[in-house]
Amino acid sequence: MPLARFDEIELSYDRAGSGPPLLLIMGMSGTFDHWDAGFLEDLRSDFDVIVYDHRGVGSSTRLGHDRLTIAQLAEDAAGLLAALEIDSAHVLGISMGGMVAQELALAGRAGINRVRTLALGCTYCGGDGSALAGDDVMRRLGEGMSSGDRERAIRAAWEANVSPSFAANEDAYARFLEIGLRRAVSVEVIMAQMRAIARHDTSARLPEIELPTLVLHGTLDEMLPVQNGRMIAGLIPGSSLEIFEDVGHMFFWERPELSAELVRAHAAVHA
Repeated sequence: MPLARFDEIELSYDRAGSGPPLLLIMGMSGTFDHWDAGFLEDLRSDFDVIVYDHRGVGSSTRLGHDRLTIAQLAEDAAGLLAALEIDSAHVLGISMGGMVAQELALAGRAGINRVRTLALGCTYCGGDGSALAGDDVMRRLGEGMSSGDRERAIRAAWEANVSPSFAANEDAYARFLEIGLRRAVSVEVIMAQMRAIARHDTSARLPEIELPTLVLHGTLDEMLPVQNGRMIAGLIPGSSLEIFEDVGHMFFWERPELSAELVRAHAAVHA
């Protein structure tokens, strides 16, 4: 995959499709291959879709000794768009990527606005009323990562990221497992991302966002409970909220066609 170079770093990315640019920002421990293939193909019929690996992931620049922050990852997203000579793009960020998208949107108020429309999926803003994953979820994930068994760690992540009914879909799990085995993200990077998430708090600044905003969240999200989506939608003026009933964290795997249609319609209305 090609590398975009800027500010002494490189980010691995993929770009395909036709139409206005759409930047997809992945979450914690994910790679650009963790976007559901059907979801991507659906979007590529209407958008020039850009996906990429965060610093520390895949072939992107390794993490330095400095503390990783969500704001730094937002600067990386802006740098990627600039390197690709894209003035602005529709943006969808999920989970940690949704936190990055929040900072990217907020940064536009003080400088160049890189965001045309904003979509925030299964994400978190910090502050009173927000909630991270519960102790039981973190215990299961921690046991998987510390077991030394890569497949056990991937299975634990799968079960925490999708609804119980979708977790039983063996074909979907086989795809998730193949990606995880082929494109492993180091525990060191995941821990740095977790620390960045723990420090993230845009709750007091979200009312400053004046962009057309769509918030998407599943009711069975264990990683970032659905109350976060409702909170974010309540803080961003004029935002739209779409709740997926009986769907887990990775709504774009469980409801790829509906998810793509919602993103498409949101961008079209505010084109």
